[in-house]
Amino acid sequence: MPRQLIIFGVGDIAELAHFYFSHDSDYEVAAFTVDEPYIKENNFCGCPVVPFERIAADFPPDRFSFFAAISYAKLNALRADKVEAARRMEYPIASYLSSRATVFPGFELQENCFILEDNTIQPFARIGANVTLWSGNHIGHHSVIGNDVFIASHVVVSGGVRIGAGSFVGVNVTLRDHVVIGEKCVLGAGALILDDQPDFTVVAPRGTERSAVPSTRLRRI
Repeated sequence: MPRQLIIFGVGDIAELAHFYFSHDSDYEVAAFTVDEPYIKENNFCGCPVVPFERIAADFPPDRFSFFAAISYAKLNALRADKVEAARRMEYPIASYLSSRATVFPGFELQENCFILEDNTIQPFARIGANVTLWSGNHIGHHSVIGNDVFIASHVVVSGGVRIGAGSFVGVNVTLRDHVVIGEKCVLGAGALILDDQPDFTVVAPRGTERSAVPSTRLRRI
């Protein structure tokens, strides 16, 4: 019999979490929950939406697990806060690990992780709690990803890297081996990180400049 799950959130990530848990786990989504002022509809993805303030009355923690499907808002603090609130209510905290991700013996899946397809987590790498790994990342051997981190797609984390708690790593970021990223850092899309970065660092590479020549004037394409 599938384990019953409550998902916090009613946005895109919650919809994706519903899809992944429903099609690639032994959980069955029973309901969604958000803070009562944010409820706009009573149904989402075919499941009821219940105020978080009253969730335990209808979906008690002895029968249901909890998963917070929230983005990196407020440097992942909002997601961490909801997980902690559910933990205080004694809910078991679920995680999702894609069957299409590559992990090795010894890997330990922590609470409220969301690890999507095509992630490669090499031996001796450690992933903290409440970590999101979007699709297609490489997490190198002996690297340590701290708690409450969000890593977007196609990130290369080389061997022996440390990423501090609460950090955000954007798409196509590359981290050289053995660099240390402090807590609550933001590494913007396409960043190449070759040196250690202190807490609260923001690395924001400039995007490719738009040509002054319009496409209608190109001689060949």
